Amino acid sequence: MTGTFYAEWDRRGSGARRSVGRARRLARALGLDAAGVPVLTVVGSKGKGTAATYASACLAAAGCRVVTVTSPALREDRERIRVDGTAISADVLARLGRRVRDATASLPERRSGEGYLSPSGLFTLAGVLYARAAGADVIVLEAGMGGISDEVSLFPPDVLAITEVFAEHIGVLGDSPAEIAKDKAGVVTAATSAVISLPQRPAVTEAIASTVADRTGGRVKPEVIGTSGVPADLLPTGHGRRNAELGCAAADRLLDAIGCPRPPQERLNRVLSSVRLPGRLSWHHVAGTDTTLLVDSAIDRSGTAAALAEAYRRWDRIDHVLACLPDHKDVAGVAAELADLPVTYVRMPSYRHLRFTHAVPGHWTVVDDTELSRSHLASLGERILALGTVYFIGRLLDLADADTERLFDL
Repeated sequence: MTGTFYAEWDRRGSGARRSVGRARRLARALGLDAAGVPVLTVVGSKGKGTAATYASACLAAAGCRVVTVTSPALREDRERIRVDGTAISADVLARLGRRVRDATASLPERRSGEGYLSPSGLFTLAGVLYARAAGADVIVLEAGMGGISDEVSLFPPDVLAITEVFAEHIGVLGDSPAEIAKDKAGVVTAATSAVISLPQRPAVTEAIASTVADRTGGRVKPEVIGTSGVPADLLPTGHGRRNAELGCAAADRLLDAIGCPRPPQERLNRVLSSVRLPGRLSWHHVAGTDTTLLVDSAIDRSGTAAALAEAYRRWDRIDHVLACLPDHKDVAGVAAELADLPVTYVRMPSYRHLRFTHAVPGHWTVVDDTELSRSHLASLGERILALGTVYFIGRLLDLADADTERLFDL
């Protein structure tokens, strides 16, 4: 039944875009005119999944029943919807799929040129639907790509968290990082009580501030955080640390907004110390081989530098690098950072929305993802760094049979 979530996406025409308006009509057909539960939404260009995970862990530590909706999945679609950090079952996802399918059938047929129902948007609706059925106290929503242009905008946030905003999806969400920031901050409404942001470039900071002021009548002013006060040893390394701190700070603001006490420090520390982030500077042994993978969803030069630093903290050498970078990622920057390391550039032709036409260094080997296997990984060496888009990271986690069922323990 998961095919329901991709039905209109699979039939979309060239140049078609998703329709938030059509998703709004579907939400009404599902009885989701409002979430009915306090919402914490995470938007930004990178690090949203980390922020959403840590926000969920903090809220769960406070005794809240938390439904988290993220995009995309790590290994299986059921991971897009979690309760207290644990993925829903295949049966539950199938039931949600049937609800979505039946409600979609009640909508008018798509007109020529009308946008489609996006997979991430349908999983968002299914997640909110499930949150109601599961008696959730709060919902944490990770935007698929934008903000006001994303289906998360159908459910006004009580608290909005904004990770770093940069020039990704130029020409889709806007023609500059500032325009992209306006789209992402546009989910704010008069009902929003707090906006928490990581430090941004000046133009982005101004775009966020002006958008929030316009949409709240000046009542809410974005709060820029440096640190959350969470002990450093409870946070991830690399760029993930600041996104984790953002998630923790946003969770605190939501607890304040709903009048829920913050968790006892001992319980919070125990929950945060259990957080696992597969695909974000995570280590995995490839069964049946001597190969270890360091896997990270770095897609630009600074992220690659952080991943290399993490690798050399444990290893004295890197035998090989796997990199999967569609054209809209920082291919040139990543290539410059990897310098003379042996690299295999992995394309994913089955993902029609991703393009892999960017020039890469001549010494890089180029393969399609279908060529990857455990034996292929083993042939590349014992110490492999894998970087790139989250779809590729999911492929590596599959090959490593990584545990992605639960992201934290209570």
